[in-house]
Amino acid sequence: MASIAALKMVTLDSRDAEADAAFWAGVLGWQVAHSEPAYAMLVGPDHALGFGTVEDYEPPAWPNEHGSKQFHLDLAVDDLAAAEQACVELGATVADPQPGETWRVLLDPSGHPFCLTSSANW
Repeated sequence: MASIAALKMVTLDSRDAEADAAFWAGVLGWQVAHSEPAYAMLVGPDHALGFGTVEDYEPPAWPNEHGSKQFHLDLAVDDLAAAEQACVELGATVADPQPGETWRVLLDPSGHPFCLTSSANW
């Protein structure tokens, strides 16, 4: 089966994006590519790891008795419109509102958000 997209980055909700980026950079040995209070990003050998500061952030419980997790996937695609359509055909819904023209936010069948963006942006 041909893939629709390539996983490029996982983005985690965070209490403090800058602090989390510094921590994971130390743990993974990855470079901090961007860091500001609202958002930070690490780059590794093949993938990236992002952190987004969320107001009133509550970490997931451990053990996770309620099934809630806080993350989203960023997926690189060759054709944004075609990939969006293919994902919708597989059961995704298009989120509203959208953040702009270069990214498309969709929801998987369980409501987890993920983003599609052009491979050229990576």
